[in-house]
Amino acid sequence: QVQLEESGGGLVQAGGSLRLSCAASGRTLSIYAVGWFRQAPGKERVFVAAISSNGRMTYYTDSVKGRFTISRDNAKNTVYLQMNSLKPEDTAVYYCAADSGPPGSRRTYHYDYWGQGTQVTVSS
Repeated sequence: QVQLEESGGGLVQAGGSLRLSCAASGRTLSIYAVGWFRQAPGKERVFVAAISSNGRMTYYTDSVKGRFTISRDNAKNTVYLQMNSLKPEDTAVYYCAADSGPPGSRRTYHYDYWGQGTQVTVSS
């Protein structure tokens, strides 16, 4: 069993940056691929980025490529999402999730464990 907790969300102006963290407890996160998803009000939860268990492979949805960077520190049992050049359309609740299967899945049902989410609001 893995417990995930996101942090680092907040209110930022367009063009600004935030770094989200996903800290794991209960079990080492190093054996899991990890994904970030987001859910805007009234919309479904969608894939943002993912990283393999060893950090060598990363995946991004097209709308965040070049702006967001996913990384991990397995010694700290933590995965990060650095978000730069934020836009109002990035506003959402951001969730991290752990996947015991192959990395890079964009499907929510592939992920075994989820955090509670952190709100990111980008003002124009």
